[in-house]
Amino acid sequence: MKLPKYYIKFDAVPGIPRGIFEEGRDAANKFGFRTNEYYLSLIDWNDPNDPIRKIIIPQKDELEEWGFIDPSQESTFTKQPGLQHKYPPTALMLVNNFCGSFCRFCFRKRIFMKDNKEIDWNFDHHYKYILGHKEIDNVLLTGGEPLLLPTKKLNEILENLSKIPHVESIRIGTKLVAFNPIKLLADDDFFSVVNKFSKSSKRLYFILHFNHPKELTPYSLEVIEKLRNLGAILCCQTPVLKGINDRPEALNDLFRKLTNLGIVPYYVFQCRPTIGNKPFALPLEESYRIFTESRKGLSGLAKRARFIISSRFGKVMVSGIDDEKIVFQYHMAVDLDRNGKTIICKRNPKAYWLDDYPDFLNEAEGTMLGQ
Repeated sequence: MKLPKYYIKFDAVPGIPRGIFEEGRDAANKFGFRTNEYYLSLIDWNDPNDPIRKIIIPQKDELEEWGFIDPSQESTFTKQPGLQHKYPPTALMLVNNFCGSFCRFCFRKRIFMKDNKEIDWNFDHHYKYILGHKEIDNVLLTGGEPLLLPTKKLNEILENLSKIPHVESIRIGTKLVAFNPIKLLADDDFFSVVNKFSKSSKRLYFILHFNHPKELTPYSLEVIEKLRNLGAILCCQTPVLKGINDRPEALNDLFRKLTNLGIVPYYVFQCRPTIGNKPFALPLEESYRIFTESRKGLSGLAKRARFIISSRFGKVMVSGIDDEKIVFQYHMAVDLDRNGKTIICKRNPKAYWLDDYPDFLNEAEGTMLGQ
């Protein structure tokens, strides 16, 4: 099986229309660029609204001044380079600083930019921290793309984490099953590693990242089937993205197909207000409307996703909207005592983020959120 070629220079992409290149090169220079010939092959260059094109091809609107370099303030919860501990039961390890392709809407694009030193490649420091914090019962491997680590290195990380008594499950956040499933299919050792850790007492989860049904190709489906047969647990998350999956029909199709493949629809995120993300962001209430509409006609199994704002206060879920109010609920709060508590605000159709809701109708929670 021939492995897809990678492209890290925008001007090296074969067959890209000249006008599209000229429009996107400044954004590529500022925020970086990376993709591979497999994912490029999914693009219909004759369709200006092709979702795959919008996911990875830079565009000039990314240069609009908008958003923050770290909108969820991950730096606040970074205990040492590459290790975050935001929620008591969860440690997050950044294990790589590149991906199978660069999503143009990435909320962590700072780690791909020049001179970023956010990742410490000596993971022994992370194991020591996790071992010393017995409240941590699960670890999320992310980045960047964990599955682009050498398989030997991935095995080493899983081995070390599995030896920590209080770590009960390990999650791998990955988009490689969408970006380059051929790479995984060609690596028998990878599936041997999955088999080993899926059969252990520690549960191994893959948090897949599919944004649009068009990414569910025969190659991706083959990887999914292999992972399921080996006993890995599969979930999927995506943000709501303008021009990519902002039609209810697209999300409906995605949820239905994922469920039929045995993949749990997990989180649907409000697109974070990260620098460069303005072309992909929708007002929060519009995103929630699309999410709600997308669930019509789905079985309960396909309705398990939660619409989430991943804020500095934690994961906040939108519970409902009426003509005047919007109701938020803490799904996973930094302060565990706040889990399940509600925040009621006056609606703001122009809001993109929690910070855009200054009119609180229940004072106690509003005071906390407004800190």
